[in-house]
Amino acid sequence: MIPPLLVLAVCFSLVLTTATPVAVGEISRADKLIGQGRKAIARGDGIDAEMKLRAALEQGAAPPEVNAYMGEALFAQSRRDRARPYLARGEFTQGSAAEGWRALGLLERLDGNLPASGRAYDRALAITPNDAGLWVEVGRLRYAGGEHLLAIEAADRALKLDEGNVRALEFRGQLVRDRYGLLAAIPWFESAITHDPKDVSVLLEYAATLGELGHASECLTITRRVLELSPKNPRAFYLQAVLAARAGNYGLARGLLARTKGKLDDQPAVLILRGITEIAADNPEAAAEALEAALRLRPDNMHARELLLRAIVMAGQYRYAILRFADDIADGDASPYMLTTVARAWEVLGDRQHAGELLDRAARGQGAQLRVLGESGRIGQMLHLGQTGEAQVAAEALRRSDPGFYDAQALAGDVQLAMGHVAEAQERYALASQIRLPESLFERRFAAYAMAHDQKGARELVAAYLGQNPTSRPALRAAAELAVGAGDLGRARTILAWLRNNGGEGDVDLRADLAMAEAGTGDLAAARENALAAYRLQRSNPLAAQALGYSYAASGDYAPQARALLDKAQALLGNTAPVAEARRRLQGRAAR
Repeated sequence: MIPPLLVLAVCFSLVLTTATPVAVGEISRADKLIGQGRKAIARGDGIDAEMKLRAALEQGAAPPEVNAYMGEALFAQSRRDRARPYLARGEFTQGSAAEGWRALGLLERLDGNLPASGRAYDRALAITPNDAGLWVEVGRLRYAGGEHLLAIEAADRALKLDEGNVRALEFRGQLVRDRYGLLAAIPWFESAITHDPKDVSVLLEYAATLGELGHASECLTITRRVLELSPKNPRAFYLQAVLAARAGNYGLARGLLARTKGKLDDQPAVLILRGITEIAADNPEAAAEALEAALRLRPDNMHARELLLRAIVMAGQYRYAILRFADDIADGDASPYMLTTVARAWEVLGDRQHAGELLDRAARGQGAQLRVLGESGRIGQMLHLGQTGEAQVAAEALRRSDPGFYDAQALAGDVQLAMGHVAEAQERYALASQIRLPESLFERRFAAYAMAHDQKGARELVAAYLGQNPTSRPALRAAAELAVGAGDLGRARTILAWLRNNGGEGDVDLRADLAMAEAGTGDLAAARENALAAYRLQRSNPLAAQALGYSYAASGDYAPQARALLDKAQALLGNTAPVAEARRRLQGRAAR
C-alpha cells in the first residue's frame, strides 16, 4: 500500500512563444487534472488517477510533470511493470522529485534491487530529510537487506519526526513483534489505529497479531471491519480462513480462500493453507499443485514438503512419491514422517527391503542436524561436513563485519553450539535476540540451556517467551519438558493435552509424552489410549513403543506385549528410566 502523499505545491516553469488565451487555458486545465490525479492517489484510486494524469498529458502537460504521479498511480493498481518506465529514468520536476525518487525506491525494493533502491531513497532524502514516512520506507529497505539494527534506528527516527505517523507506528509494531513477541506489539498497532481508525494496513496487522495470540473472536471482528472499509480485501479473507482452519472447519476455510481470487498466491503461507484445505476436501491433486507452488517459493519448508508427500500418497501415486522425495532421503534431510510414509509406499509396491531400511532410519532418527538460515551456503556446508573449525572462522568473520545482522549472530551461535561451546553460543544468540526472537531461535536457545543443564536459565527463557507468545507450540513443549523435570506431571499433562487438542492429534512424540505424563498422574486408561494412538500413528517410533510398553506394565495387563515393546524401545533408546521402571513393575508382578 502506497503511503499517504505529501502535500506539495506544483511548480511550473513555462516559456511561451505565443501567449494566446487558448494556450493558457490548456496549461491551466493540465494543472487541474494533475491535482485531481494526486487526490485520487491519496484515496487509493489508482485507476482514476491514471485517467486524470493521461488527460493532463493530452492537455499539454510535460512528461516530467506527470511521471512521479503516474508511477504512483500504477503502483496503486499493483502494476509495477507499467510503473517502471515512468520512474526509472528519474525525469521529474523539482516539485515532484521527492515523490518520484521515493516511488522508485519502493519499486526497486519490491523488485529485489536493494542497492538501486537505496540510491533512489538517498535522492529522496536529500530533498525531504525530515519526512517520517520516507524514513519508514528506508527502514523497510534496511530490514530487507539484513541491516536490522539500522532498520530499528530508522523507525525510531521516523517516530521522533512524527510521533503520530501511522506508517511509523505500524513498522515499529512489526519490529517489536519480531523482537519481543506478540503481546508487546499490540500497543503499537492500537496506537496507530487511534490515529487512523480506518487504516486498512494497520487493522490487518492488528488482526493477524490477535489471531496468533489465539484471540479468534477479536481477530474476526477486526477483519470484518476491514471488509467494511475495503470490500473483497484478500488478506482479510485469508486471516478468516486461518481462523476457520484452526477451528477445524476446513470447508469454510477453503471457501474463504477462494474469495482471495488468487491475489495472495505469491505467499507460501497462503499456498500451504490452500494445500491443507484441499487435502481435507479429498482433492489431493489440487493440494499437490498448491504445495508445489509453495515449495518453489520456499524450498526448505519441511511442513510443506510433508503435506505434499501426504497429498501424493492420497492420490495413490506411490512410485512418484518415492521419486519426488528421493533426494531428501539420500541427503539425510527427510523427517521421520517422510521416511515412514515413503517406506509405506515401497511396501505398497512390494519392496519390503527398501521399506524396512527406511523404517529403521525413521526409528533411529536422522540425528539432530542444525538447520540454519543459509545452511546451503558456505558456512552451512562446512557444518554439514563436520568442518567446524573452518565454519567457526568464517562465521566469526561474518559476525564482526556486520554485528547488526541477525543471521550473522544466529549462525555464529549455531556454529558454537555444534562445537559444544554452550556459553559462547548463548552469547551470540543473545545478541541475535536483541534484533528479533523467532521460534527457531527460541528453540536453539532452549537447546543450549539444556546442554548446559541450566534449568534456571531455561525456565526464565520459557516464561519470558510464553509471556509474549502464549500459544507458541515450541515454547509450550519446552514448558512441559521443564515441568516433567521438576516432577510437576500435572502441569505437564495439562500443557500437552492442550497441544493435542489444538492441532497435535497426529504428533506421535507429543502423544507419547502425554501418555507418560498421564501414567505418572495415575490415569492409566488415558495413558493407554494416547500411547496406543501414538503407536498406531508410527509403530517404529521408540517413544511410542516406550509409552505403550510402560502403560501396559503400569496397569498389569498384556505383560508379554509390554516386554516386547520395552525390548524394542530399549534397542533404540537405551535403558531409559521409564523402561527400567516398567521392567521392575513387570518383575514385581511376576514375583507375586
